[in-house]
Amino acid sequence: MKLYESGVYLIDGNEIVEDGAEALSAIKAKSGLSFTKEEAAQETIAYGILKEHNSSGTMDKLEIKFDKLTSHDITFVGIIQTARASGLEKFPIPYVLTNCHNSLCAVGGTINEDDHMFGLTCAKRYGGIYVPPHQAVIHQFAREMLAGAGKMILGSDSHTRYGALGTMAVGEGGPELVKQLLNKTYDIDMPEVIGVYLKGAPQKGVGPQDVALALIGEVFDRGYVKNKVMEFVGPGVSNLSVDFRIGIDVMTTETTCLSSIWRTDEKVKEFYEIHGRESEYKELNPGRTAYYDGMIEIDLSEIKPMIAMPFHPSNTYTIEELNANLMDILTDCEKRAEVSFDGAVKLDLRSKVRNGKLYVDQGIIAGCAGGGFENICDAADILKGSSIGPDEFTLSVYPASTPIYMELVKNGAAASLMQTGAILKTAFCGPCFGAGDTPANNAFSIRHSTRNFPNREGSKVQQGQVASVALMDARSIAATAANKGYLTAATEIDATYTKPKYFFDKTIYENRVFDSKGVADSNVEIQFGPNIKDWPAMSALPKNLVLKVVSEIHDPVTTTDELIPSGETSSFRSNPLGLAEFALSRKDPLYVGRAKEIQKAQKAVESGNCPGQAYEELKPVMSAIKESFPQKDFHDGELAANIGFGSTIFAVKPGDGSAREQAASCQKVLGGWANIANEYATKRYRSNLINWGMLPFLISSKELPFENLDYIFLPDIRDAVEQKKTDIAAYVVKGGVLKEFTLQLGAMTDDEREIILKGCLINYYKA
Repeated sequence: MKLYESGVYLIDGNEIVEDGAEALSAIKAKSGLSFTKEEAAQETIAYGILKEHNSSGTMDKLEIKFDKLTSHDITFVGIIQTARASGLEKFPIPYVLTNCHNSLCAVGGTINEDDHMFGLTCAKRYGGIYVPPHQAVIHQFAREMLAGAGKMILGSDSHTRYGALGTMAVGEGGPELVKQLLNKTYDIDMPEVIGVYLKGAPQKGVGPQDVALALIGEVFDRGYVKNKVMEFVGPGVSNLSVDFRIGIDVMTTETTCLSSIWRTDEKVKEFYEIHGRESEYKELNPGRTAYYDGMIEIDLSEIKPMIAMPFHPSNTYTIEELNANLMDILTDCEKRAEVSFDGAVKLDLRSKVRNGKLYVDQGIIAGCAGGGFENICDAADILKGSSIGPDEFTLSVYPASTPIYMELVKNGAAASLMQTGAILKTAFCGPCFGAGDTPANNAFSIRHSTRNFPNREGSKVQQGQVASVALMDARSIAATAANKGYLTAATEIDATYTKPKYFFDKTIYENRVFDSKGVADSNVEIQFGPNIKDWPAMSALPKNLVLKVVSEIHDPVTTTDELIPSGETSSFRSNPLGLAEFALSRKDPLYVGRAKEIQKAQKAVESGNCPGQAYEELKPVMSAIKESFPQKDFHDGELAANIGFGSTIFAVKPGDGSAREQAASCQKVLGGWANIANEYATKRYRSNLINWGMLPFLISSKELPFENLDYIFLPDIRDAVEQKKTDIAAYVVKGGVLKEFTLQLGAMTDDEREIILKGCLINYYKA
């Protein structure tokens, strides 16, 4: 795999020319074409799609209107509640509400079917589409029924990626979908486009997850594609089935790219024909001379079976390399666990080595990444005639949709798998985020799913229970299952792959999916449950802020799973205050209590009362501030407009992972006014902070001027936001003394600044 250090030109789709002083003249002389770099940059597939969906009038600052929206039952309640509070009357574009996360009736102490009925009645009232639980995971339904070449889809799940079908899809936090529901736009600077040039063909036994993990391992730490569009080109694309392409594409989220797009061909056309939507196909290719801001060149024939060890999809090795250096790599993983769990629990992977081989407790093939038809059929072929054995090892297979499941039943693959001892389950995302197949204490699970973050498999570190997950391709998981749980690469198995043809039967969707056809019925009453709550009132940004640092995280990357745990907590996603009780619970159990303490002061000023009486600890802090800023009269006018109190956290690089807005909103409802970071892992997490009225501060210094539990004073912060300042004067208040330092806000649009000033997106739209 090669990463180019500079931009490149792609000539006629198959020749790469590195950018340089002589590149343009050489290309022109050879091709007879005359063009500039700027013109060549407009020849990418991505540029054409973005231009077609941009309403700003300039391609530097995009204002995108999407064709369709999609959400699942962890996110759609909050999105619709926010939109309702902001004046929603009708879904202006097709909006699909799937139920694939909170699918189980009662997990975590609430009845999730209440959320489902909320979704169904909202689909009827506002003119949407409702997919009942167990019918399809969000992304498979979108592939089957929503995607279209040249179209754009926005989803409230980070793995919203349909580029292999020619659809540029983006996963964002819920507030960005609210904007679309209110006929607003998705505003971003024109992203850079990184080409992914594929050549060759995969070895027998190598699957899409192997290619994806190899790619993630190369680019994640470098930030090579962060917030950029990945465009898959080259002759190797045509050597891959559409299912194979989809399996790579969905994992591009783990590179931290913004979106993805692939060139399309006859195989994609056939996919649309199989699904009865041939009109959605069109051929997409870059122009004769397309300029890319970077290029990743991959020889598919050189990819070997891969494994991503705990605790990140980028912690990659070939399975061959792992087996050759087993104890060293397992020791490294245990050291990573010590950092991730702050020494609270001990992960013991070396005990999994039996007779020099790594024994695995659990295998899972599931969800938007693993549950595809081809993955499961290949796994069935590898396992045919085998047994997974009666020991600890278990194998669960979750087809990504009921149509896939039905075809597996019809062609015999389901029966073949069940004969081995594997269990087939319904379409459900649970194993991916800790609400299904949670392993036993210290168990080691291999999964063809999307993520292997700490605790994401559902373990309970706060209770002393810990497990871990490695990501692998379905084929190598099946090979391991055939070897009774001992880690095995699929290339070690001499399997005959039958490659049965897929036949799509949409009857189950016609019988069960509610489709309003875009017709809203305002007479339908929305059905609520006792756990569905409105958002609490949120104050506008005051003139001055006093923040208490209530959590300090120095891990290289902080995931959204650590900011708000996944798993059974998902059942509280419709209850902002209920869910907030779990914020940082697995990373910093003291966070919620500390945030609530300083929030008492904010509630006091909102009631016109003295903050020091509500929170005694503030008295010396305010005395020091008044002594250093005697000119400030915080009682001049409405107290809450003059000064606010709340919490902030510091993390080195927060926000990797899920798009879910709750990673930010839970902090907000607990009184959070800001995050401070060296950088933000993703654009979507930073957007979530802004949309919930939280200041996304940056600090360049690795040596922090403050410590956990310190107070920070931000004088005239409202003026600074209004005046579009990027450098913000801040003061650490400690021992009766104020010490100045600088925070940065970074670039923000006028709308984003206004949202911050109003206090949150809901307030912005109300105004």
